[in-house]
Amino acid sequence: MSHKAGFVNIIGSPNVGKSTLMNALVGERLSIITSKAQTTRHRIMGIVSDEDFQIVYSDTPGVLNASYKMHEAMMKFVHTALVDADILLVITDVFETKMNNEQILEKLRETDIPVMLLINKVDLVDQAKVLERMEFWKTQLPKAEIHAVSALHQFNLEVVLSQIKKMLPESPAFFDKEEMTDKSMRFFVTEIIREKILENYTKEIPYSCEVVCEAYKDEGHIVHIRAEIIVMRDTQKGIIIGHKGERLKKVGTDSRKDIEKFIEKKVFLDLHVRVDKDWRDKESKLKKYGYTQ
Repeated sequence: MSHKAGFVNIIGSPNVGKSTLMNALVGERLSIITSKAQTTRHRIMGIVSDEDFQIVYSDTPGVLNASYKMHEAMMKFVHTALVDADILLVITDVFETKMNNEQILEKLRETDIPVMLLINKVDLVDQAKVLERMEFWKTQLPKAEIHAVSALHQFNLEVVLSQIKKMLPESPAFFDKEEMTDKSMRFFVTEIIREKILENYTKEIPYSCEVVCEAYKDEGHIVHIRAEIIVMRDTQKGIIIGHKGERLKKVGTDSRKDIEKFIEKKVFLDLHVRVDKDWRDKESKLKKYGYTQ
């Protein structure tokens, strides 16, 4: 039997369940999941391999209309994903009335790449609503294969996986069969810390923050990690730290517990906060923080 391999790129609006789907398909918690927009800022690959196939899933930032340079950089990941895929998984949900970026929708209509459109969160509505959404998306993307799914409850994902395998091109594997992702452990450390910031702070604070892993030292029995939370203003630094450092301590404790689960080792996490004004709108700083491809 010939070997199949390909890149399956996941695209959709914020909060429709792209990261939940990615994690369900890959079987590992690679993309952070919260209820807030702009959760995924980078393109994250998750690799699934068997004897006769390799699927390289790629989770991308939510499709949005850019309002500053960080958004523009995030959307570059999306535009690249539209052209370097073997299969495109377009994710919507039962509550989304339309994709909020017409340019992306038009590119999906014009592409020759096979498109599967997944209507997520079908467990939250009745069948009539699901059928109505399916009919709507048939008019929007006539060439797409459409499936109703629940990524959270893994409903209908076996059908999706079966179709992906059928659509994969014949190819040797692109990565070692033991690889799980293209990202480093440092990257996932920063994603976990950023998730805890999203969970513990409100308003603009999470969206003004970046996290950098300055040091990652594995000593066998314990991993020493030093990380910085980057904010844009001194007032934000004070909010992140909190009274007597209590809020930063909670972020650090929550992060450490999840990092330990992820790497399956004890962790010493040294967490600091630093001000870097206008980092979201400076190309040189966005490059420093990994927003260029």
